[in-house]
Amino acid sequence: MERIKMSTPLVEIDGDEMTRILWADIKRELLEPFVELKTEYYDLSLPERDKSGDQITVDAANAIKKYGVGVKCATITPNAQRMEEYKLHEMWKSPNGTIRAMLDGTVFRAPILVKGISPVVKNWKQPITIARHAYGDVYRATEMRVPQGKAELLFTDLDGKETRATVYNFECPGVLSAQYNKDSSIRSFARSCFQYALDTRQDLWFSSKDTIAKKYDGTFKSIFQEIYEADYKEKFEAAGITYFYTLIDDAVARIIRSKGGMIWACKNYDGDVMSDMVSTAFGSLAMMTSVLVSPDGNYEFEAAHGTVTRHYYRYLKGEQTSTNPMATIFAWTGALKKRGELDGLEELVRFGEKLEKAAIDTIEAGTVTKDLAALWEGETPATAVNTADFLAAIRRRLEQ
Repeated sequence: MERIKMSTPLVEIDGDEMTRILWADIKRELLEPFVELKTEYYDLSLPERDKSGDQITVDAANAIKKYGVGVKCATITPNAQRMEEYKLHEMWKSPNGTIRAMLDGTVFRAPILVKGISPVVKNWKQPITIARHAYGDVYRATEMRVPQGKAELLFTDLDGKETRATVYNFECPGVLSAQYNKDSSIRSFARSCFQYALDTRQDLWFSSKDTIAKKYDGTFKSIFQEIYEADYKEKFEAAGITYFYTLIDDAVARIIRSKGGMIWACKNYDGDVMSDMVSTAFGSLAMMTSVLVSPDGNYEFEAAHGTVTRHYYRYLKGEQTSTNPMATIFAWTGALKKRGELDGLEELVRFGEKLEKAAIDTIEAGTVTKDLAALWEGETPATAVNTADFLAAIRRRLEQ
């Protein structure tokens, strides 16, 4: 069979641990036999990031700006334990955070729905899409361990005028964290959310905690409202959809009672946590699509989960694992479909659609990974298989 040719490279960003193994297996089993892959490759494994002083992450983000579409494997954001394990020179920041900041994009995450697995929240009937702001907050924060003493927040404007505020008078050692955001990024986030809601004809909810963070979260709330009133209110009304703001704790309660079907816009950390909650409630962390969309039309597709460390350690011992590859498969199909759409390659778009269908059909026929077996409610009994057998089953359907 003649393989599908690509005209423009994808930016291929490799990662860490078990997802790195899945990455290679998916390429070998499901992509390379059918597509003549054309990629610009960047290795964002933790050793390579440490070796380059994290310059490789910056280079990967710039490549996405150049080519317009990237696909990324899950990567490690190191903590103290990882720093010791990998003998790092520095506790490098989240590569996802760096790329998101450079692209000034918004992350949209939605569950992959399959027949035979019902959401844990019984009244959820439609997917809930999490729109996560992809800039600043705790992911770009500056932190300190401090002894006894006075902590102050100091700002110096362009004229040299200083503004100070006391944070806390420490009577004992403690910790400090200074986080930031900027109006331009919040505006990009808001516009991306409003436009995505219009494109998909879904209601948009936005939540924060402006009653506590009156300046920080209050800025998010006011910018969203300003842009909605000025540019989107009439369009939303014409489309029959709504924009709704509420506090984050109220939003959680409302989401649990809802039927789903909305876009839930969250600040960076909130979106990180809530996307895991939503994906787990719909079935599995590995059943969640994720795409970063920048205001100037660049796309980065990735899995919405981590590097599956526990399975990786078992893999290193020579044990078989049943790691769910669906989110990583859908990262590749999303990127290939977008590349095909931008380059006018309908055959590439159709391939991505067929691979997604083959993967979903495999699960719905009862061949599943272990994380899904315990959730199975289908009429056909489910058979839990290892990762290699699961990928092989998908390939057989794809070839048909």
